[in-house]
Amino acid sequence: MAQESFLVGLIGSGIGPSLSPALHEREADRQGLRYLYRLIDIDTLGVTPDAVGDLVRAARDLGFDGLNITHPCKQLVIGHLDALAPQAEALGAVNTVVFEDGRAIGHNTDVTGFAASFARGLPDAPLDRVVQLGAGGAGAAVAHAALTLGAGHVTVVDPLPDRASDLAAALNRHFGEGRAAAGSPDRLASLLAGADGVVHATPTGMAAHPGLPFPAGLLHPGLWVAEVVYRPLETELLRTARAVGCPTLDGGGMAVFQAADAFRLFTGREPDSTRMLADIAELAAGTPAAGESDAAGVRG
Repeated sequence: MAQESFLVGLIGSGIGPSLSPALHEREADRQGLRYLYRLIDIDTLGVTPDAVGDLVRAARDLGFDGLNITHPCKQLVIGHLDALAPQAEALGAVNTVVFEDGRAIGHNTDVTGFAASFARGLPDAPLDRVVQLGAGGAGAAVAHAALTLGAGHVTVVDPLPDRASDLAAALNRHFGEGRAAAGSPDRLASLLAGADGVVHATPTGMAAHPGLPFPAGLLHPGLWVAEVVYRPLETELLRTARAVGCPTLDGGGMAVFQAADAFRLFTGREPDSTRMLADIAELAAGTPAAGESDAAGVRG
């Protein structure tokens, strides 16, 4: 008999505004599943990111079917898992953990999520030279996705030079030498001037971190702009880029497609991503459906 009831959660920092629970629970409701999605916020618990291993073990022991993992635990969690799917191993980052026969298996659905969103939202965008801001867990995923989509070269820019260099080296090992390089933040103006597009993968622009990740004057109409932040869907970067004439992609599609892939891993059921895209537009606008509390509708 197919399983009809699921208990899953999200581990991360400052995740109160997360839309993930609503995305998962709405789709489960439509499929007739009993599906509880719980937030496990390390800030609320008063623990450090290093506690992620203890939290994963506790969730497994309490009967959770799986977990999503977000900032700042996507890389820290790896040492506490029993096995990694190939993509998560290649990335060195995990955003989904599935419990199978007492074992914790790490996956990464950020790569497929960004790739699906980009192919849908910017299908004809040139990809010869891409600049990416941010080399954390989400940054690793979107850089892999960009190269998987056919990007000729990705330059990774991060305030932590070693983090950018490590990601570029990992990309070159996986995709071939010369496909990626680390770039210094003080070279961003010249990098963007010669780029086809920029992927923004830092927290800047989130509700708790408003503002632009770089000066507006560096944008130009020949540059497409893809955002990973999705709460709000329209960040200051996207608003400014559209005013300049840049083609843009918001972070909602990545959020939906990675959630759909995680839902499939948790349940074995096929989600309807079209319905979920409508969900995130409504949820991000802050208009919960009838019977859905505001607390259930603020996720990210």
